[in-house]
Amino acid sequence: LFYAKSLRASGLTTVAEFLVVNYGKPAGWLATLSSCGGIFFSIVASTLTALHLVAGVFNVDLYVSAVLILLITAGFVFFGGISGSGMAGIIKICLIFASIFVGGFMAYSDLGSWSGLAATFPAHPWFSLFGKGVEDGLVSLCSMIVGVISTQTYVQALFSAKDSKTAAAGCVAAALVVIPVGLPSVMIGMFMHVNHPTINSIDALPLYLATYLPDWLGGIGLAALLLSALGSIAGLSLGIGTMISRDIISNMWRSATSTNLLWASRFSVLAATVSAIVFVFFHLESSVLEWNYLSMALRGSGIFLPLTFCVFFHKRVRASMGVAAMGSGIFAAVFWKHISPWQINSLFPALVYNLIFLTTGLLWGVKAEEEE
Repeated sequence: LFYAKSLRASGLTTVAEFLVVNYGKPAGWLATLSSCGGIFFSIVASTLTALHLVAGVFNVDLYVSAVLILLITAGFVFFGGISGSGMAGIIKICLIFASIFVGGFMAYSDLGSWSGLAATFPAHPWFSLFGKGVEDGLVSLCSMIVGVISTQTYVQALFSAKDSKTAAAGCVAAALVVIPVGLPSVMIGMFMHVNHPTINSIDALPLYLATYLPDWLGGIGLAALLLSALGSIAGLSLGIGTMISRDIISNMWRSATSTNLLWASRFSVLAATVSAIVFVFFHLESSVLEWNYLSMALRGSGIFLPLTFCVFFHKRVRASMGVAAMGSGIFAAVFWKHISPWQINSLFPALVYNLIFLTTGLLWGVKAEEEE
């Protein structure tokens, strides 16, 4: 409703390019650094899911699973680009609706519907939005909002749409899909918690699909999960590849042709995927959500508010203050827990620093315009 039309009207391709127009070249480097770091941890989250899933479905060890993931991701991006990733997303949504929704309804019924859930699970924390604490809930919410708006992958989807109306409609459709897919997934998770309390949480959904659904429907569900994880890795890796080729390599290698930049992007995709796989092998027991929220916070701390001010106050913020806002936000996100006596999530102070510098820059810029 607010970002799609303005972003498309700019005629630019990456978030960094958008920020450079408003704040100058230093903003581009900071945006690329923040975005690549944040997106990398999203790739880690999707790779963690895919690694266990491929190993379980095909009964191979994790090393073979890693090789398969790398080959499939390369195929997605080398032969399909953002369009290939998008088509996989459409197929994935249809398959997820066909299997997860049915599975969620079955799990809900097997748990005894609402009365059974209420008898089995205490109201707190199971039925509270803030079951892990108010701060944790707010951090999760804010991390998701600022991360999505700040992410090259999602912005790239807007640029790839046929027109601004289609881009906006796609955003709304994606948002609406989350609820009917999310709630059945929660039901399946609660069912597995009751019946298989000792399993690793990352195995809950695939184990349910393989064990409790009819074979044909469980197979569809497992295929959907595979497409979801592998499509996410491909799309996110392509986002990093696009930024590295357009925002770094093209600036350093002025004589590079479009073919040179295309191959640079492809090799960046492979490098990002391999790095994520190696990282995951050192954190095999970690939580997927842990990396997702870290990813969102890291992206949002340096980009969300600076980008928002670009959209709503185009070229009205003093460039130096925009760069200062980005730098201070990234610094707070990375070092806050090490330098501050207040044990609050680093996303909040990062956004406060953003706002201080951007507001100052807006007032300074407006005043300079009036004096001229």
